[in-house]
Amino acid sequence: MLYPFIFEPILKKVIWGGADICPFKGITPVQEGIGESWELSHVEDNYSVVANGELAGKSLDELIRVYGSRLLGKKVMEQFGTTFPLLIKFIDARDDLSIQVHPDDELARKRHDSFGKTEMWYVIKAAEGASLYSGFSKQIDATDYVKRVQENTITDVLQRYEVRPGDVFFLPAGRVHAIGAGCFIAEIQQTSNITYRIYDYNRKDVHGNGRELHTDLAKDAIDYRLQADYRTHYKAHANEAVSLATCKYFTTNLLEMNAPLVRELTAIDSFVVYICMGGQAMLRDNEGHELLVRQGQTVLIPANASEVTFTPSPDAKFMETFIG
Repeated sequence: MLYPFIFEPILKKVIWGGADICPFKGITPVQEGIGESWELSHVEDNYSVVANGELAGKSLDELIRVYGSRLLGKKVMEQFGTTFPLLIKFIDARDDLSIQVHPDDELARKRHDSFGKTEMWYVIKAAEGASLYSGFSKQIDATDYVKRVQENTITDVLQRYEVRPGDVFFLPAGRVHAIGAGCFIAEIQQTSNITYRIYDYNRKDVHGNGRELHTDLAKDAIDYRLQADYRTHYKAHANEAVSLATCKYFTTNLLEMNAPLVRELTAIDSFVVYICMGGQAMLRDNEGHELLVRQGQTVLIPANASEVTFTPSPDAKFMETFIG
């Protein structure tokens, strides 16, 4: 019964949302102000729903309860139980988003009975001059941090990057970060909704109120260590997997294809997620299930699949993510 799954996107209309998500995904009519599309989610009250095949209409939660390790992988269930451990999103920011940090597993479990949040960004599109923040540009400590938030100078010590399509940033829990106006990105993250807002540029709502900041909570969650460069550097190669991120929460590769490609999955013991970043490809698993996956679509390959064959268009680009 298991086969490659595509899910209905969960579109989030927000005040800072842009206009890129619907055209990228081929959704008509185009809706303005869509800031996020949750492509694959096991966040409570936001469970993804299957859009294709015999199990259309079933939620990701129902699939997990019925199929367990055949869907997730034995190793994945040992580590994360019956929680689907990743949340896959597209984010389109028309305005600068708030500066944030996420707690690690230990702190999130202690404070919120939740997983922490390690994540990564892949820049799909960027307006001219668009930028984001990742990490610190100068060494500070917790006392400096609190003072700078109070004095509105926290951005002076953050590392700012002008971005282009294809840029990648890995964001372990504890790294201060923010998406800037004009950035359209794909985000892969742990399944967690815990965010500590550090700074929001003193913006006010229609009633003149500023947004709630989590200064004290964030103080203990921040990793203050300084790095020379927070951007991920990689070199793309056609028709082979290029590593973008490897950590205990996910492994992500880039696949740029202009010829058929077979991905062997037997040794992974994990589900695999393919996000189509450009072009399209016909996917065929070892049991003969076929699925045409187009730009903007995300497909979940169950853990019991032993291989997937891609027959791509000349410009096909996918991100591949699994646990391990």
